[in-house]
Amino acid sequence: MTTAPNLVRSTQWAGTRAGDPVVVNLPRERRQSWVFVAHVANSANGEEWIEVRGGRTGEAKTRSFRTDLIYAREAMRGSRLVGLPLVDAPRLDLV
Repeated sequence: MTTAPNLVRSTQWAGTRAGDPVVVNLPRERRQSWVFVAHVANSANGEEWIEVRGGRTGEAKTRSFRTDLIYAREAMRGSRLVGLPLVDAPRLDLV
């Protein structure tokens, strides 16, 4: 697979690392299980998105979503989301 030279991929973003569980704030996706794969930025036009992997039980689909739809797993309270998306409230390490 060839990657375009203007795409910058990172396996860390807003305090999450590849494999960390996340929630995608869309009606159907919120009921499924997802893990963070990568943050991708297009340096040519400034667009950003998050790649996640998962889906329904037993699935391993790779999907891409806008950064404002991605929440930390801890933001899920029952079937509701509380707090802000990771783009607005990153989980940064305190040093």
